Amino acid sequence: MAGTGASGRDKRTTATRLKAELGGENGAAAAGELRALLERVLAPAAGSGGSEAAGEALEWCRCLLSGGEPWDGFVQAVRAYDPATLCGLVWTANFVAYRCRTCGISPCMSLCAECFHQGEHAGHDYNMFRSQAGGACDCGDSNVMREAGFCKRHRIKSNSNVPCVPKDLLMMSELVLPQFIFSLIQHLREGYNEPALDLPSEKDLHKILQILEPHVSFLEDLTKMGGAMRSVLTQVLTSQQFYKDLSSGVGENACAKKSHEKYLIALKGSGLAFPEDKLACGMEEQGAGTSMLTVQGLAGATATSGQGDSSDEEDQDGSQGVGKRKRVKLSSTTKDQSIMDVLKHKCFLEELLFWTIKYEFPQKMVTFLLNMLPDQDYKVAFTKTFVQHYAFIMKTLKKSHESDTMSNRIVHISVQLFSNEELARQVTEECQLLDIMVTVLLYMMESCLIKSELQDEENSLHVVVNCGEALLKNNTYWPLVSDFINILSHQSVAKKFLEDHGLLVTWMNFVSFFQGMNLNKRELNEHVEFESQTYYAAFAAELEACAQPMWGLLSHCKVRETQEYTRNVVRYCLEALQDWFDAINFVDEPAPNQVTFHLPLHRYFAMFLSKAVKCQELDLDTILPDQEMLMKLMIHPLQIQASLSEIHSNMWVRNGLQIKGQAMTYVQSHFCNSMIDPDIYLLQVCASRLDPDYFISSVFERFKVVDLLTMASQHQNTVLDSEHERSMLEGALTFLVLLLSLRLHLGMTDDEILRAEMVAQLCMNDRTHSSLLDLISLGYVKNPNPKSGIIPGSLSFESVLSAVADFKAPVFEPGGSMQQGMYTPKAEVWDKEFDPVMVILRTVYRRDVQSAMDRYTAFLKQSGKFPGNPWPPYKKRTPLHPSYKGLIKLLHCKTLHIVLFTLLYKILMDHQNLSEHVLCMVLYLIELGLENSPERESDEEVESTGGQERCHDSWFPGSNLVSNMRHFINYVRVRVPETAPEVKKEPPASTSSDGLASSQNSGTAQVFSLVAERRKKFQEIINRNTSEANQVVRPKASMKWSAPGATPQLTTAILEVKESMLSLLIKLHHKLSGKQNSYYPPWLDDVDVLIHPEIPRYSHGDGMTAVERILLKAAVQSRLNKRIIEEICRKVTPPVPPKKISSAEKKTLDKEERRQKARERQQKLLAEFASRQKSFMETAMDVESPDADIAMEIATSEQHVSEAIYDCVICGQSGPSTEDRPTGLVVLLQASSVLGQCRNSTEPKKLPTTEEEQIYPWDTCAALHDVRLTTLQRYFKDSSCLQAVSIGWEGGVYVQTCGHTLHIDCHKSYMESLRNDQVLQGFSVDKGEFTCPLCRQFANSVLPCYPGNNVERSLWQSHSNKCMQELVQEVEDLQEQLGTFPVSISSETNLSKEMESVMKDIKSTTQKKYTDYSKSPGSPDNDFLFMYSVARTNLELELIHRGGNLCSGGASTAGKRSCLNQLFHVLAMHMRLYSIDSAYNPWRKLTQTMQDKNSDLISEELPEVPVLYRDVSSLLLIQILTMPQPLRKEHFTCIVKVLFTLLYTQALAALSVKCSAGDRMAWKESGALKKNTCNGEKSWEVLLGHVVSELSMGKIYEERETEELTVVLVNPDSVECYLQQFCLPFLRITSLLQHHLFGGDLPSCQEDEEFTVLASCLGLLPSFQSSDEFTSASCLDWPVPAFDMISQWCSELASFADKHPDQVKALLIQEPKWDLPRLLQLPENYNTIFQYYHRKTCTVCTKVPKDPAVCLVCGTFVCLKGLCCKQQSYCECVLHSQNCGAGTGIFLLINASVIIIIRGHRFCLWGSVYLDAHGEEDRDLRRGKPLYICKERYKVLEQQWVSHTFDHINKRWGPHYNGL
Repeated sequence: MAGTGASGRDKRTTATRLKAELGGENGAAAAGELRALLERVLAPAAGSGGSEAAGEALEWCRCLLSGGEPWDGFVQAVRAYDPATLCGLVWTANFVAYRCRTCGISPCMSLCAECFHQGEHAGHDYNMFRSQAGGACDCGDSNVMREAGFCKRHRIKSNSNVPCVPKDLLMMSELVLPQFIFSLIQHLREGYNEPALDLPSEKDLHKILQILEPHVSFLEDLTKMGGAMRSVLTQVLTSQQFYKDLSSGVGENACAKKSHEKYLIALKGSGLAFPEDKLACGMEEQGAGTSMLTVQGLAGATATSGQGDSSDEEDQDGSQGVGKRKRVKLSSTTKDQSIMDVLKHKCFLEELLFWTIKYEFPQKMVTFLLNMLPDQDYKVAFTKTFVQHYAFIMKTLKKSHESDTMSNRIVHISVQLFSNEELARQVTEECQLLDIMVTVLLYMMESCLIKSELQDEENSLHVVVNCGEALLKNNTYWPLVSDFINILSHQSVAKKFLEDHGLLVTWMNFVSFFQGMNLNKRELNEHVEFESQTYYAAFAAELEACAQPMWGLLSHCKVRETQEYTRNVVRYCLEALQDWFDAINFVDEPAPNQVTFHLPLHRYFAMFLSKAVKCQELDLDTILPDQEMLMKLMIHPLQIQASLSEIHSNMWVRNGLQIKGQAMTYVQSHFCNSMIDPDIYLLQVCASRLDPDYFISSVFERFKVVDLLTMASQHQNTVLDSEHERSMLEGALTFLVLLLSLRLHLGMTDDEILRAEMVAQLCMNDRTHSSLLDLISLGYVKNPNPKSGIIPGSLSFESVLSAVADFKAPVFEPGGSMQQGMYTPKAEVWDKEFDPVMVILRTVYRRDVQSAMDRYTAFLKQSGKFPGNPWPPYKKRTPLHPSYKGLIKLLHCKTLHIVLFTLLYKILMDHQNLSEHVLCMVLYLIELGLENSPERESDEEVESTGGQERCHDSWFPGSNLVSNMRHFINYVRVRVPETAPEVKKEPPASTSSDGLASSQNSGTAQVFSLVAERRKKFQEIINRNTSEANQVVRPKASMKWSAPGATPQLTTAILEVKESMLSLLIKLHHKLSGKQNSYYPPWLDDVDVLIHPEIPRYSHGDGMTAVERILLKAAVQSRLNKRIIEEICRKVTPPVPPKKISSAEKKTLDKEERRQKARERQQKLLAEFASRQKSFMETAMDVESPDADIAMEIATSEQHVSEAIYDCVICGQSGPSTEDRPTGLVVLLQASSVLGQCRNSTEPKKLPTTEEEQIYPWDTCAALHDVRLTTLQRYFKDSSCLQAVSIGWEGGVYVQTCGHTLHIDCHKSYMESLRNDQVLQGFSVDKGEFTCPLCRQFANSVLPCYPGNNVERSLWQSHSNKCMQELVQEVEDLQEQLGTFPVSISSETNLSKEMESVMKDIKSTTQKKYTDYSKSPGSPDNDFLFMYSVARTNLELELIHRGGNLCSGGASTAGKRSCLNQLFHVLAMHMRLYSIDSAYNPWRKLTQTMQDKNSDLISEELPEVPVLYRDVSSLLLIQILTMPQPLRKEHFTCIVKVLFTLLYTQALAALSVKCSAGDRMAWKESGALKKNTCNGEKSWEVLLGHVVSELSMGKIYEERETEELTVVLVNPDSVECYLQQFCLPFLRITSLLQHHLFGGDLPSCQEDEEFTVLASCLGLLPSFQSSDEFTSASCLDWPVPAFDMISQWCSELASFADKHPDQVKALLIQEPKWDLPRLLQLPENYNTIFQYYHRKTCTVCTKVPKDPAVCLVCGTFVCLKGLCCKQQSYCECVLHSQNCGAGTGIFLLINASVIIIIRGHRFCLWGSVYLDAHGEEDRDLRRGKPLYICKERYKVLEQQWVSHTFDHINKRWGPHYNGL
């Protein structure tokens, strides 16, 4: 083993030497040495030292391949010779790829993202999809896609200019690779142990695969070297010589021998024979031992083929299956057997594939095999090999435990091979691909057949698949079926299939396995115990295995030349159907109470017929079978229609919900084209060819309503309970209407069909574009591969859509629910095209029909066409195709006319179990008959026709509806129970019979029975057709219908009728209108009506309109009718005999009407209630009213002093808030970092979508405040630092209220009741959360209202005349006297307790890190700072809600809902608990000049913060909140004035630092000049000069080289402007504060005068000031001489500058220009975000997250739900929401395009801000259409974030348990 352990250098030298020698003369010896070396290196390791050995072996291979050169260099060299023009990138499941239908030739075409974006697909119909099974990029392959779509890289045909590969470059590869691949195969042989019990030990397989991982990866790397290396590999893999030399187990090498034996055992174990083709496999040199094996192998094979099962393993399988399972032996030729059982391997590729299958398609192997596909020779060889192994694949798949994964891997391969038409054709011709596929499918299904129980259970010979088997239940068959569908999509292949009679026979055989599967038997007694869900499997199987191949074949039968194909299919289909009827012993009656929804043979027959007539101009009669066959054909589809009606009438309830599920699936959009449509079409064909009387009577018999059709008022129904009678009768009539009015396959063009489908769907509901696409299965051929994510697109789809519908843009409702973009029908569609018949056909739920009618009604009301409740409109039909003219005979047959007459009579006489729907359908049928009358009859011949027609009954003279309508019927003989009133010759009231009777004019009456009639017809037809009919007909006919003995005997009574259809219609009109003589023939007034009968006024309306329309049509068609109508009207028949109806009957009759009225009443009540509620809400919560005032308090104008009155929304009492029983405001406290997100740039930040763009949080408001505080704390005393700033920019507490108040004790009991109530949604009571009892707004605390009168309101108007000094002194005195609260703090009252508890709530709302800033934790300074910062946060946020300034004026935008007043009281009460040491009281520093204290400088302590470094707004709040409440207005103004002087000085200081030294000198001088003028203290020039001179004393202005100056322009205007801007923020906050403390509105103004207006509002401006010469300095009012004050303040800075000169400027307060807080700006197209983020690795765990998300506030990339980034049980999103938004997070989920909001412990899905071109969201990117930003939605999201209203607007919250 010397060679193996060699070091790297040795390997290289050996390799170089060998390569040189091979090129030299003694090449043969070197080759031998090389072979020996490789055998030693690559031998499968004996022990388990697998991985090191493998690594070593690969090292050797690399060295040898490159001939000792460095590997990377070798790779580069080979790549240079790559001629490949294909991309061929292979991907696995979950990869994001693209499909462009504009560029694709094959529907399975797909592109990798890179090729897609490099190509030009703008404006194409493309989508992005997540690959389910894996795939490969087709860029550059012109067989699959058009060249225009190729990307830049693959457009160049580069084969010409690639140089020839030098021989010696790949010389070594050609020698090394065969042995390498053989060693791989040996490993696979070694590793496989034939499992003992048919359960492969998966662990072993995985182990082997792990060891082989590096080998396969090495091969994969080789394939990526490009075309040159691929062709070497192809040569090695496909060469038979190499295989023969190495693998046949010849030679002395024991190891090889052993591995060959294992290979043979594996073959045999798979039920495959090793063919005795000695020459090919070089067996002649084999030892005896091996050949023994072979013989056994062969014997095994012959044994299996003898059994007729596909292999022995299936027997073991069979034993555990269903007991009754019956195997069917295929009448298979030997060819089939060889397809199934023989495999012959002649090259490495074949054996490699064999093992790939054996190991159940390991991903790595699949990828390697696919990576080779760009090589054309390989592609062909591999495809052939794949086909050769097809049967083996099927067997392995059936046994596999991981059939899902395996299916995906199989399709991953086969889609690449079979999508290419050229290749598919070649394989079909050379390898019998079609034979193989069909045979394999047949064999596969054979393993799960059971005996059919349809019809004749005992003697049935038919077998069907058992839907409960795993094979069907888990859809295991889909890879094979999808391959089949895929190759049938190629015309050349499909033609071969359609020409091959043998194949068609086999295929029909296969289809018949599904005929009649999943049989349902109606449960009549018990409810079924176990509801099986097998019907999913059955419907999926019929759709995928039968219907989709059928659509595939149909798509190639579009032209005349293809007639022959249709004839073939129809012929073999009929043969299969005949066999089926024989097998189930079917004669003429279907077995009762059974239904199967699966008749694929019928549907094949129907669809090919339809195609033949529509596209191929075939004569229908040449391909239709005889009458008897047609009668059989119609039975089962008709049975399905009747069963649908039974299911909807609840006759199958005992079968459970699943039977409803089946009825719905049958008509559901994906199935209807392959199920109900062909069924109805087939029935239409049968009806057009059979005797109409026979057909009509069959229908009523199938629907079990024959007994109901009697003139008598009572009857007995032997087959139906009376409660089902009405809905079954409705069902039967509706079915007839459908049958006679649908034209889907009877002459409509494709575009007309599309339009009708679309109108029907839109009439039910407004629809989004995608749901329309989904509901209308376009082009009928659904995607060839059900898992490949194809959406059929169609050009005409868009044009039809724009013709029938209007687009409603996506609106955003204020309630927070986001609407998608919807399409709604145009008005003219409702007017002309609304077709109730189509709607009924396409509705899955009955309520959709109602919904369509409601929308129709609304349209008519709105457009003023009809005010009442309309009936479904009658719609004209497209003309029938001539082949189907026979269908019209149904409308003109006596049986139907008798039924219509009877029903009209019964409705008129108010018999039971009839409804408006029945009448509606009867009238619809009459109208259809009038519209389609065979020919206009001339009035003369009418009388004569009656005599000639030999008819068996004398109800009507002829069969034309037009003449039959006027025929009077005088007497009818009915069979009724003896108890019936008719027997006693009373006027008719109520009874029963099994048929209808009639009277001839002569007065004798006959009984006419529908059933007997049908029997007679049936016998006639059969006798005509067959000689041995006698044996066929079973005589049990009329017995079945006789009533059981228990019921009263039937007797015959004669009923006097004396009506014709016309007279009945006119009387019905009177009845419907409730007036006598309501009908007056319109043509008597206006003869034109007869000439132009299409009058719009008749097109919409109720029953009366329908009757008028019919009478008009009847009159138009015949003069006689017109005359008779006039006569009847002249007689003015007295109304119907007065109703003598028993009360019971009245009940049933009125029930419907009563229900209707109740409904209307309820609607009215609801509407009234809604309007009341609305007006109440408007008064209770007047949101926008400008005059609204502070919470529920009395308006300022009323001067009288009174206490504020509050209403408690729980107990309803009103009263003031008192010490003992305080009232509180319902509030929501939430931590907020919105303020901290303000940035000082007006340009909003963008979400990064490239590596270069990054967002740094340094320029946010929060960051800058943070830095400032830390710097102050470094140099100054902690306690004073904590009063020089505000916190709460991040994690500040925001308080908001809905404005409702309640007693605090009521609230406590309310919370108690919530706690005990178990049904809680969305909020946690334990955390104090609740919803406001009145308006249900979310809240979590109650803010006590401070008791007291409104006296402070009146005080502020009286101007005090005290001078400034007095007031300053008063303020100071007030601050000294702590604790002078009206409430003495010492006594614990309820109020003070509540105030404390609410303070606790406020504190606990935010996290500790946001409240603790002091160096000594827990110091009282912290609390002090926190409390006034809460006030600051709320004021600043209100300012932001107003848009950042106060120009709009008015009350607070929140109107009554502001709770700041109450909040101040609570805060003030707590602030006053902390005394401020009078020595440090900032007030003194502001209002008195101190004597110099040098002692300070020596002391150890840090100094206090200089006044000029303090934040003025914070000082304001400290001053106000530490004053005793209530505060007097004059004191407030005094404080503001004093603070304004400080602010102004800060502005001057900041300004002075900003300008250059020269400017400073100039200011200093000009200021000094004017210093002594009278108004010096109020001129900014003077003051600025003073500041500059004072500050120059310190080291403040010393220049650092690094600083560059922002030079301020020196002209006076810009200085003035700068000063005003500097002071504005303070003025705004102060004005808001004044507004909340003292009431009074804020004045509105223009932006440029905001400063003056606010200043005068605050009392800073002396009122006599005229505005033109206004300067900001004129607002100053110095309490002590200005210059002294300024000097004192500046000296503090100067002394600080001596110690820390570098910090002086940094700490000066700069001009604060914050922009409003914004979310990040998102790119226009979602793809930009998706492409960057979905592959991005997480910074924390460096993996690509499964659910990546990005924060829209700061742009951080996080793993949603990722366990990788979890910290202390908090997942990353939750953690980030706490750090970034203090508990509020807004995340965009990259893979779903939706936004989720995290708020504290709850989260909700907010929706998406990206919509497609049709205004729809695409959640989870399922459709993959391009998405664009919807600016309005993003605005709304931002608005909700800024205004903190997520909790109120979004309704669906749930707990996230920290798992997001």
